Amino acid sequence: MTDAIRPELPDHLSIDPRSPHHVAAVFEYDIGIRFNGKERFDVEEYCVSEGWVKVPHGKAIDRKGKPLLIKLKGTVEAYYR
Repeated sequence: MTDAIRPELPDHLSIDPRSPHHVAAVFEYDIGIRFNGKERFDVEEYCVSEGWVKVPHGKAIDRKGKPLLIKLKGTVEAYYR
């Protein structure tokens, strides 16, 4: 019933609103990311076709106060919860 109104999940998605890969309509719903078979809750950006996710690296921050991100490569699956 609600699947018909949900937008299709993009191949590349970022939670940062300044990113060109940010799609606000998708974030109106709860999204899950499965990386290498395990569900991850700390993903900031992903790309399914290239097979990577970006996650914060500990408590390190950059000069603008944003968390430093590391890119992990593997199998990525995005879905609606």
